[in-house]
Amino acid sequence: MSEIVRRESESPPAVAARLRALTPARVALGRTGVSLQTRDLLDFQRAHAQARDAVQARMEAGALAADLGAMMGAEVLWLHSAAPDRASYLQRPDLGRKLDEASMRLLAKAQPQSGGNLALIVADGLSSLAAERHVPPLLKELLPMLNGWQLTPVCVVEQGRVAIGDEIGAALGADVSVVLIGERPGLSSPDSLGAYITWDPRPGRMNAERNCISNIRAEGLSYGQAASQLEFILTEARRRQLTGVALKEKSKMFEEG
Repeated sequence: MSEIVRRESESPPAVAARLRALTPARVALGRTGVSLQTRDLLDFQRAHAQARDAVQARMEAGALAADLGAMMGAEVLWLHSAAPDRASYLQRPDLGRKLDEASMRLLAKAQPQSGGNLALIVADGLSSLAAERHVPPLLKELLPMLNGWQLTPVCVVEQGRVAIGDEIGAALGADVSVVLIGERPGLSSPDSLGAYITWDPRPGRMNAERNCISNIRAEGLSYGQAASQLEFILTEARRRQLTGVALKEKSKMFEEG
């Protein structure tokens, strides 16, 4: 009761300070006359510039592929979507959902297998910074959990959208694909990573047939939490042979929380 009374007696600035400690959202901004204070205006402009930079930046795909290959001791394929450049990628989402001809030829050389295959696909999406920053530490957490899964060659895709994992997964004979991709930047999250899981990937899959784990970053969902959720969804997907809206049970981590 005393805690409730104490909180109700707090002044508006104190309440705002408590809220700001819990979220990066812009809470109770000050003003000068009818305008924002210079400090808050400059902070907004900085965040907006970071978001624009994240969308426009080119992923260092070669370096990322080399790092993942060394870390995992696995074959890594460096692919490219049908979008020839960043401008085309942003204006033509359809081009980001399919591979260019050179990548299709490279992928065709990989021998598809059957039984327990998992395709890991890394794409820049709308934030190459997210892929470069968060994919390696996330995979370090995830790989020890993948008992019983056989990995296909890992794919790093430039100018890729989520659905490009369907074409890649089908070509590699994967039972399930996981696309790790940079999400659309916000004004407090220019480097958020998403993971999209699709059972039986093939061209034509709908978004409702996928599961998504979002906001993987230091200020959001931790690498350990994201890896645990991924492992749970992969296990259930294999058991039930599906993903998407039909696979919505809570993980053990949530049940215990």
